Amino acid sequence: MTMTRRTFAAALVAGSAASLMAKRGFAAGTTPLKARNVVLVHGLFADGSCWLEVIPRLQAAGLNVTAVQNPLTTLSEAVTSAERVLARQDGPTVLVGHSFSGMIVTEAGVHPNISALVYVAARAPDAGEDYTGLAKTFPTPPASAGIVFDGDEGRLSEEAFLHDFAGDLPPAKARVLYAVQEPFHKALLTGKTANAAWRSKPSFYAVSTEDRTINPDLQRFMAKRMGANTIEVKGSHLALISHADEIAGLILEAAQVGA
Repeated sequence: MTMTRRTFAAALVAGSAASLMAKRGFAAGTTPLKARNVVLVHGLFADGSCWLEVIPRLQAAGLNVTAVQNPLTTLSEAVTSAERVLARQDGPTVLVGHSFSGMIVTEAGVHPNISALVYVAARAPDAGEDYTGLAKTFPTPPASAGIVFDGDEGRLSEEAFLHDFAGDLPPAKARVLYAVQEPFHKALLTGKTANAAWRSKPSFYAVSTEDRTINPDLQRFMAKRMGANTIEVKGSHLALISHADEIAGLILEAAQVGA
């Protein structure tokens, strides 16, 4: 068979998935994954395309993957958007959130189909907790100064996006992601979670040690508080792109957990 660019790329992804599976002790010829599905939710300054490096790795491992398009309007509407996707899943599902969408994972993660939760440099509040108040107990990350508002809509400035949000990505790729960022509504930031799904569901956390958007020590605090299986990656807030192998590997680990 002639190897085209497309088939070569597919082979690389499949090889990467096989390597990830092997690193986590999966025996050849077995079906070790207990979860059938993965639902991915993006946070502020992004859209579902931020998962494009992770998705093919999970699909190559045999998982059904869906990326939620978070409306970024209010917390309740964002949770409802995720719950609609969760309702379509058949069988055990790993729910994954990046950044702000850790709020969504924490709230919607009580859904009976959810077998495990994965937080990627994400917020992880307790039920009814004031996340903003919690964050203020740690040094303010640089990206906060780069938020600009047009009325009720907020977005990150290009300088802050390139330097503080996507600092370890090639500038050309970071500019593409900057171009597709979705504005968020101020009302989104006022919501509080009524649930803390991590108190009852197996939880996993990826800390970004070079993060300039959510303080890495705040991430460590939240991961430790929830008793999460935790990894640390030397990456920016967009480690799901710059360290896609590690993030996909953590999700595969979560997919081994029974419902």
